[in-house]
Amino acid sequence: MAAAEGGGAHGCPVLPLANGRSIPVLGLGTSHQGGYSHDAVVYALQKCGIRHIDTAKRYGCESLLQKAIKESGVKREDLWITTKLWHSDYGYENTKKACLESCERLGVEYLGLCRSIGVSNFLINHLEQLKEDCVITPHVNQVEYHPFQRPQELVDYCRSRDIVFEGYCPLAKGEALTHPSIIQLAKKYGRTPAQICIRWSIQNGIVTIPKSTKAERIQENCKVFDFNLKEEDMEFLNAMNINRKLINLTYPLWKG
Repeated sequence: MAAAEGGGAHGCPVLPLANGRSIPVLGLGTSHQGGYSHDAVVYALQKCGIRHIDTAKRYGCESLLQKAIKESGVKREDLWITTKLWHSDYGYENTKKACLESCERLGVEYLGLCRSIGVSNFLINHLEQLKEDCVITPHVNQVEYHPFQRPQELVDYCRSRDIVFEGYCPLAKGEALTHPSIIQLAKKYGRTPAQICIRWSIQNGIVTIPKSTKAERIQENCKVFDFNLKEEDMEFLNAMNINRKLINLTYPLWKG
């Protein structure tokens, strides 16, 4: 993973990394297959205070993000940008080249060149193997995380090694939004099901990166810092885990 520093999302807290930098706990995810909207990214940066953006070469939107960031007027030093190394770019020289090319497409001078380094979808056995092969411990592990997929053993392992756990797909590709129990909790708190899921994730200490291409949804997703879920409701949501993964990919990340 590659990432950038900054706060954001109108009161969004940050989590410290092992290298002394800090990552905003809420970000905006992007993706391929219709997962990018220029206007939505500009809105997120200008109106919602988002300062953490997640992307990848594979998504095909790094160059588009450069335009959105410039239009937003947000300074580079205030942004945390994450992009990812694709499998075809593995190898020392290929990796350096891919990182420089991502920087060029994004219109930035650094992801550090990588100021922080992470991995995605690494399980405990992957991280143990990495410990044997590498000097640097990843600063972040980005993994699928939602009420139906809560890998607590992996979360605990990452924390024991000062690896920040970052969760993508917090709404379970929309499935969580129609779950009767989550809808019931949303009514209890006067919130939306999406806000309940995102708040639950953040309250569990997870850096959370929901995706959306709609301004109104991004605004909704950012309004999660003015309420707390009660302990019994956190425990209820935690107990919904059925180890249901929706995505299976593993790759390194650059952050900065």
